[in-house]
Amino acid sequence: MIRFAVRAAAIFGALLVCVPLHYLWPLLGRRSPWPRRFLGMVGRIAGMRVRVRGTPLTSHVLFAANHLSWLDIMLVAGASGAAFVSRDDVARWPVFGWLARLNDTVFVDRSDRRAVQGQVDTLRAALAGGQPVALFPEGTTEGGTGLLPFRASLFSALFPPLPGVRVQPVAIDYGAPGSEIAWTDSEAAGANARRILSRRGTVPVTLHFLAPLDPGALGGRKAVAAAARAEIEAVLRPSAAGADRL
Repeated sequence: MIRFAVRAAAIFGALLVCVPLHYLWPLLGRRSPWPRRFLGMVGRIAGMRVRVRGTPLTSHVLFAANHLSWLDIMLVAGASGAAFVSRDDVARWPVFGWLARLNDTVFVDRSDRRAVQGQVDTLRAALAGGQPVALFPEGTTEGGTGLLPFRASLFSALFPPLPGVRVQPVAIDYGAPGSEIAWTDSEAAGANARRILSRRGTVPVTLHFLAPLDPGALGGRKAVAAAARAEIEAVLRPSAAGADRL
């Protein structure tokens, strides 16, 4: 209880510092770095210690990452400055929806087929404008430390190909503690956050920013999804084998 209270208070304190600075930055004629910094702070406060391998692209990029936990958002955004593609219901979550909007989140309604084209256009506009955007092609954390199939439909915004836009696979490796970090089954969001923030010690997490892919050269969204998944799987497979031996 004490550990949870201290970490929750630290997150609230970081929010009190970062939000005023976020609104001040545009007055100085500069793009605000504070949503990214705040998300990175949350990951560190939660006990994650990030190591970055490879170089994240800074613009005209769609990051595609494996997905274990809500912490993934904090870690990838903190390391890359990316906005995220998220389910539209997240926009209605108290506090978190507001924070997601501050970070230029692109909300999509997967249940409304009539809205799909407008959402694709929104994502294409963000990518064409240079905004780094990230998504989780598995679409869920239910796979735990395993890697589920990537949903090719989530790459629709890349076609027809946009000039200069690349897909950069990102392998998020929590190592052996991954099974404890993973948010699976029917665990409620609040219960999961409480469990993570109450956890003892720290977790070394490696973010592998892998070789970028050219969507135009691959020829289609299914090929992009398969290539991104293959690159991530190749990195995570040795780590998973090592965890199984522990």
